[in-house]
Amino acid sequence: MTEVAPGRTGSANSALRRLAQQAAQATAATMERCEFCGEPIPTEHRHLMEVETRDMKCVCRACSILFDSRAASEGRYVLVPERRLYFESFAMRDTTWERLRIPVGIAFLFYSSPAARMVAYYPSPMGPTESLLEQIAWEELVAENPTLGTLVPDVEALLDNRARGARDYYLVPMDECYRLVGIVRTSWRGLTGGHEVWQDIRQFFAELRARSKGAS
Repeated sequence: MTEVAPGRTGSANSALRRLAQQAAQATAATMERCEFCGEPIPTEHRHLMEVETRDMKCVCRACSILFDSRAASEGRYVLVPERRLYFESFAMRDTTWERLRIPVGIAFLFYSSPAARMVAYYPSPMGPTESLLEQIAWEELVAENPTLGTLVPDVEALLDNRARGARDYYLVPMDECYRLVGIVRTSWRGLTGGHEVWQDIRQFFAELRARSKGAS
């Protein structure tokens, strides 16, 4: 067996420690950072919604615990929940959809505290676009699907996917809606969107379905 001189062993260990430290520093430099305290955060992290502006902020675990109530931030920021539900038997007639006045097949509906009412938006190449929502039609939809009455204001939404023959309905955190808006905004091409954007949309809903719990 070949013996390694003690001095060389110490030098090798020192070099390995330096390399490990450099690798850790490089990893930390490329990671996202908490927008409140500046700490590095992993790819999977929580978000805070600034209610008035609807800006989404990335936060670390410590800050998410700190802001885990409207009282903690005096209502300015709300922690976005992690609940994802797929409605396996959602009651939505085509006539009800028409009465909601949503001109496209994909939309998300949520209660806006600043507007003091339910609102509807749909993803578009220009970003999130508001659609005039008939409030009575929404109330009837909640009566037929009581779980909708548990939506957390500002940060949870009903996400409808009726595009290209689909009939899928989800209760999702608002960051999922923002992610879908980003997909459409960056991938849309021409008048109909193009093959790439629809492929990305299908993948988005497939991943969302896999992460969601079933609900009646």
